[in-house]
Amino acid sequence: MDNSIALVTGANTGIGKEIARQLVAAGLTVYAAARDAGRGESAVRELGRGTRPLLLDVTDAGSIAAAASQVPALDILVNNAGISLDDKTPDKETIDSFRWVYETNVFGVVEVTNAFLPALRQSEHPRIVNISSSTGSLTLSAERAAAGRAGGGFAAYRSSKSALNALTIFYAHALAADGFKVNALAPGLRRTGLNAVAAASGGDPAEAAAGAVYLALLPDDGPTGQFLSWDGTPVPW
Repeated sequence: MDNSIALVTGANTGIGKEIARQLVAAGLTVYAAARDAGRGESAVRELGRGTRPLLLDVTDAGSIAAAASQVPALDILVNNAGISLDDKTPDKETIDSFRWVYETNVFGVVEVTNAFLPALRQSEHPRIVNISSSTGSLTLSAERAAAGRAGGGFAAYRSSKSALNALTIFYAHALAADGFKVNALAPGLRRTGLNAVAAASGGDPAEAAAGAVYLALLPDDGPTGQFLSWDGTPVPW
């Protein structure tokens, strides 16, 4: 993957920054995309040589188009940018909150992916990694309910990740003939600013990032359309 080019959305903080750091360490050129120019520039200064700042708000069509025009060639797209709200069940959440979360976690992924497909199609080894969550697993949620355990919280966030998982499968099927590998990663609970639960956790973002980098650098005989944990083990849909 020498001389390969990657783009990581939400790369100015948390898992995204660690993914960018590890890809640079692997010898890649990395576009560190951020919706705030100042924070993006700051992250690039920290990450150092091999990174390039890219202003990109995944909820803004104009921003996405402008960013895509600046990236003529691309090998790896990591859809990392994501948001979460408070721990509310669907009966207590507003439709506006669902829309807000889906704009970033679902619709943003579709629009960003489609905008950068022309650049990715020029690659001999195109890869797309979607940062999902095990909390989006319908199987695990159903098992929890069957066991009589409380659940249904973070409904907007978790359902958005279920939708992202479905999109991962659909993109994998649609792009398979062009040599794409499209996979979803469950990074585990990490110490990030995603929400209060994540902020209070002790999980190392770098450990999760290593799982994303593994999927980004898959060989041509690697899997596609899979949902994998940060340690490489399968996560049930």
